[in-house]
Amino acid sequence: MLTLKLLREQPEYVVERLAVKNFDASEIVEQILEQDSRRRSCQTELDAALSVQKIKAKEIGKLMQQGLKEEAEAAKKEVAAMKEKSKKLEAEMEECRQKQDDLLVLLPNLPDKMVPAGKNADDNVVVRMGGDIPELPENALPHWELASKYDIIDFDLGVKLTGAGFPVYKGKGARLQRALIQYFLDFNTKAGYMEIEPPIMVNEASGFGTGQLPDKEGQMYFASQDKFYLVPTAEVPVTNIYRDSILSESDFPIRMTAYTPCFRREAGSYGKDVRGLNRLHQFDKVEIVQLALPDASERALNDMVLHVERLVNSLDLPYRIVRLCGGDMSFTSAITYDFEVYSAAQKRWLEVSSVSNFKSYQANRLKLRYKDAEGNIQLAHTLNGSSLALPRIVAALLENNQTPDGITIPKVLHEYTRFFRID
Repeated sequence: MLTLKLLREQPEYVVERLAVKNFDASEIVEQILEQDSRRRSCQTELDAALSVQKIKAKEIGKLMQQGLKEEAEAAKKEVAAMKEKSKKLEAEMEECRQKQDDLLVLLPNLPDKMVPAGKNADDNVVVRMGGDIPELPENALPHWELASKYDIIDFDLGVKLTGAGFPVYKGKGARLQRALIQYFLDFNTKAGYMEIEPPIMVNEASGFGTGQLPDKEGQMYFASQDKFYLVPTAEVPVTNIYRDSILSESDFPIRMTAYTPCFRREAGSYGKDVRGLNRLHQFDKVEIVQLALPDASERALNDMVLHVERLVNSLDLPYRIVRLCGGDMSFTSAITYDFEVYSAAQKRWLEVSSVSNFKSYQANRLKLRYKDAEGNIQLAHTLNGSSLALPRIVAALLENNQTPDGITIPKVLHEYTRFFRID
């Protein structure tokens, strides 16, 4: 959530920057400032009324001591009228505050100065590429056919048990899944990220804190009786650990990693891009989260990008890093780098990670603050990244490593899978 201070001091700048996200903020900003002006005007009136009430209260005491009962009663009636006015002013202020809050959550985060303008993924900028794209024979199979051939993932059984988008992993497929999760967690903890095992259901306050609510309410699975949401990513519970916290400068940086299953309704998804593991309603993902001081968050973002790059590179997968344009960014992000791996059988790039800096946007919603050297309370910065999302990693591993004798497993996974080939 953007701060009122920023909107008061630089409303034109806010409108200009949000235009990079193709978001017209002019009317909302104007309405926020109107409510802010009205609320502050009420506050001035209320302060004056309360001040007069204090003075009158003292006068009433003196009049009573002097035996001037009529004058004292008249002063009491005046104070009662002022108290009634104060109640109305307080109610009006609360109404303004609520309207202001309702409007503030409609504004997305400001894009960083490095974010390119653009409308969709076609306007994203490729930052760099790595690895070699394998040349597969003409009869190479896509991963959903390989999964069926080697009986390692059963999509039809998932439909029977739950529905489309809920695959069942079997045998070496299940072991590969578990091996990747453990490898990703080990890779992250060796780099200084503390492992967290969070709940996979969160309350509304947690969803609001990281910006999933109210923006992505329709994409989240909801347990209505308890009013809990199944997590769309571990970012939500892990970042919310520090909701309503005031930290010290010495506490930073805070680095955390977590594995969770993730749940997304993916409403409106259809077509060839959702075949097999390309888009699921339930999938496994390992996440990294950082909390940083404002002057260190840009460096933290670069470190996270390099960390994820080393992880992807260790799997011997061809990849590219893409800086998202304004029109392709999330509501809450200030700047995002996507990692895509090449699927040789599908002949397309598959997104496997997004690494984002939210700056103070989430922290303002979370009330995640710290006390600086001068004792002032400031907002922290939050960052997160997939490290990694499993489904498309598995898809690329199966397709790119297929041979006539089976599917070879990358060397870094051998100690985790305890097998070297799927055949």
